[in-house]
Amino acid sequence: NKSQDSGIAEMEELPVPHNIKISNITCDSFKISWDMDSKSKDRITHYFIDLNKKENKNSNKFKHKDVPTKLVAKAVPLPMTVRGHWFLSPRTEYTVAVQTASKQVDGDYVVSEWSEIIEFCTADYSKVHLTQLLEKAEVIAGRMLKMSVFYRNQHKEYFDYIREHHGNAMQPSVKDNSGSHGSPISGKLEGIFFSCNTEFNTGKPPQDSPYGRYRYEIAAEKLFNPNTNLYFGDFYCMYTAYHYVILVIAPVGSPGDEFCKQRLPQLNIKDNKFLTCDEEDGVMVYHHAQDVILEVIYTDPVDLSLGTVAEITGHQLMSLSTANAKKDPSCKTCNISVGR
Repeated sequence: NKSQDSGIAEMEELPVPHNIKISNITCDSFKISWDMDSKSKDRITHYFIDLNKKENKNSNKFKHKDVPTKLVAKAVPLPMTVRGHWFLSPRTEYTVAVQTASKQVDGDYVVSEWSEIIEFCTADYSKVHLTQLLEKAEVIAGRMLKMSVFYRNQHKEYFDYIREHHGNAMQPSVKDNSGSHGSPISGKLEGIFFSCNTEFNTGKPPQDSPYGRYRYEIAAEKLFNPNTNLYFGDFYCMYTAYHYVILVIAPVGSPGDEFCKQRLPQLNIKDNKFLTCDEEDGVMVYHHAQDVILEVIYTDPVDLSLGTVAEITGHQLMSLSTANAKKDPSCKTCNISVGR
């Protein structure tokens, strides 16, 4: 009997948990409760909880002595909060099963049979977690440099397709899964990616790009002005020395604005560490952070006629692409203490 080999004896008198309920799910915690027969309930001293990432569903069942990652919890009133017992990852599917147990005088346990296995998925980062990321990003953002345009590089075919099939207007598309795994915008927010970083010595956009030889440039005030809101979206790196900050610009009251208002920290457009818009002598003046690469998502369609398309003179540096890029989970600069 494997259970006896590992210092655990089975006794059917202990009630088997059933009708398991998971509630109050966050990116790094949840509450768990279940029903059980009242018979022998007063003998229960502990709960054994077996939690696995869903892809490991077929891993060996709990062995108390040699698998310290499984949770042995003192019997507390249900629902029981599970936080900090495991390093839970956000937006991840898990399976969970439960046993009731009674600790004997010799240190061994009498256990019930396992409950049924149920599945649940942890949540995205909350605004609280994103604010922690925001504060870490502010530390390394650096001084502000002047800028005047947003730009977007693509292949010639992309712009031809926009002209032919979308009435000359670039359409928002769902953001890919690049960046933090717990980001609430990945796979959900629709927008158009723009860059705004400039070269230190020229004050103009760099001539190289990872995303295609054709560049659409649009005056900053056409996308970013007092009629738009600005949100912090993410902070990450890809095993590199430089870091990326994702910002979202959404016209006030637009569907994108409503989406972000519920999920992302909002920034003051005149006063933040990443991208600012202010009026000086009746003219709108723009600045961007020097020491991070800004990826700006604009949530509404943009008509090509509002700007210009031209071929760049530099190189197409594919290695710098962040499409579906995975965040470095070991970087101390851009990770927070919950999830990955």
